[in-house]
Amino acid sequence: MSSRTAIFGTANDKGDENEKLVELFKNRAELKKGYAELRKEQLRLQKRIKEQQGATARITQKLEHLERLLVDPEWVHTVAVFYQLRAQNRRCQRKLAKFAEQLKQQRERRQQDGQLSAWHENRDQEAAAAQQQVGEHRMQMQMLEDQLQAERHKLDSMGGIARVFKGRAASGDLDNLSARVATAQQQEQELLQQLDAIQNRPPPDTEGLGIATKRSINFMIIAFAQQLYLHFRDDVLASLVKESGDKSVGAINYGNKNECDVLLERILSRVDSMDKITTDFADVLQRRSGLIAEHAVFKKDDDVVPIAGTVATVFAIDANGVVREKDANLFGENYWDLSNVMSR
Repeated sequence: MSSRTAIFGTANDKGDENEKLVELFKNRAELKKGYAELRKEQLRLQKRIKEQQGATARITQKLEHLERLLVDPEWVHTVAVFYQLRAQNRRCQRKLAKFAEQLKQQRERRQQDGQLSAWHENRDQEAAAAQQQVGEHRMQMQMLEDQLQAERHKLDSMGGIARVFKGRAASGDLDNLSARVATAQQQEQELLQQLDAIQNRPPPDTEGLGIATKRSINFMIIAFAQQLYLHFRDDVLASLVKESGDKSVGAINYGNKNECDVLLERILSRVDSMDKITTDFADVLQRRSGLIAEHAVFKKDDDVVPIAGTVATVFAIDANGVVREKDANLFGENYWDLSNVMSR
């Protein structure tokens, strides 16, 4: 018997071997899974390294190109003008983006305040009606309690003979009144719970801005973009500022030193007064926005961004309120990154 056991083994030995084999396959599967994840992460990192190397190479090329321009007498003054123009372009972009964001937040707060105000008013009216119902119910319950108390006193004051003849009927009346009082008390608790639910009701989520509001916002954003454009007082200078954001240094030559110096003076003369745009032109922006709205056309009824060609007229409004028009498709040409700040 022992020799057979030694040759064939026991059932327990075979079970242990099977468990070890299963565990081995599990470990092997986990290792393969871990290896696959490491391989995937390695490929991702290698891709990022290549992208970073490419970006570094491009920056190096730009720096080398800029160095060559700066040591070239024919280009050094153009480089200075280019970066002054680009600084102005970025300043216009930041001002427009800030204006657009503040305007959107203002309109959202205004709408939220209006919606919450209406909700609070409706809740207060509903709570007042519930409180009135509670008050009326309490008056009725008080009358029942007074009646119950009077009947009890009446029963207690009956003599022996009267109690014999009338006591059973009086006791029935007391039981009926007691039941009505208990029912009224239960109803009062239910009314108080309803009142508490009304008073502690959480406000609803506010709705998003509607089509008309978003269109109004976009008209104001375009009006502000036009104000930035008009700030340069020179269509050529404004277009040069915008162009500097679209092209790279060395793609444009602004002329010799004297020509560049003149252009620098024109640029710098507009820098100091730019801060007044957001504070001194509110009425102008409102009026210009209205003029833009009169001409705007939309592809679909639910569109909030107008067709660029229908808002391609710049409205210059002087201190006397006189309006002068000029053609400049700021939206179509994406002045000051206008298309990216419009409300959608």
